[in-house]
Amino acid sequence: MGAPTSSILSRIYMQYLENTVVYDILRNFKIEGYFRYVDDILILYKDNVTNIKDVINSFNSINPELKFSMGQETDNKLNFLDITIVKDKNGLTYEIYRKPTTSDTIILKDSCHPIEQKLAAIRYFANRIHTYDLDDIQKQKEIDTVKDIICNNKYESILQKVRKRNGQRRTPDEEEQKQNTKM
Repeated sequence: MGAPTSSILSRIYMQYLENTVVYDILRNFKIEGYFRYVDDILILYKDNVTNIKDVINSFNSINPELKFSMGQETDNKLNFLDITIVKDKNGLTYEIYRKPTTSDTIILKDSCHPIEQKLAAIRYFANRIHTYDLDDIQKQKEIDTVKDIICNNKYESILQKVRKRNGQRRTPDEEEQKQNTKM
């Protein structure tokens, strides 16, 4: 598990490295963007200017205890944290990324947890839909996924309240599902 101070000390050490050695690496290799969240780093560079393998080798030579690895762009897509960055002819677009092992389980509605804890995941999903720069297709895909998660975890009443507030009706599939559960 490690000591309680481990995360603080590792953050301080990474910030020290970024302000000294990493800064020089980024400048020397003409890196266009560097973004870090805890231990995940996204580096933006131009293929014709930067040899990324040399950059990784430079990062790995900083300290023998630190090992940096590189995720490759596949089919013009790269996963970083909970987004997929898609490169197309018009620029960059974004999708919500879920690992293949992700389940749709959140705290069940009928559990004994406080309501604030039960609704935290749903608020997070809703916030992500509204704050990430998703195109209309990706936004609708995520809305449908969140609806499925809500229903699978017995929070249908929340969907009904949202629909009532927005003046929406059930889809034919949802109507059929409601009829089947009554039987």
